[in-house]
Amino acid sequence: MLVMKKEFVVKSIDSAPDGAPYVIISLSSLKELKEGNQNPPAAFGAPKVMGFSNMNDMMKDLSKMMSGGGGGMGMPSGITQLKLEMHEYKEMGLSVGDKVFLELSKAETLGV
Repeated sequence: MLVMKKEFVVKSIDSAPDGAPYVIISLSSLKELKEGNQNPPAAFGAPKVMGFSNMNDMMKDLSKMMSGGGGGMGMPSGITQLKLEMHEYKEMGLSVGDKVFLELSKAETLGV
């Protein structure tokens, strides 16, 4: 089995934007925090205003804005977000500033 383990810090905890019984946990890597590359916390999916002087500027920057490259409506760089059900969140007892580990594992497949 292949395993990858990374250490993060809880950056923000936000309620579900649609009012559903889950929370969005935003994580920032320790490397990002040490390098000072973290962005200010923003609510999940919170719109940001970008100014345009003409239609050409808007069209040119639209794809960058949508992907988050310009800090627009996409996910801020350096942030990993997880969606947890309320019972998982309460069970973990997470708070902003907590160090957490995210472990991904992939089962090795034979033959196919």
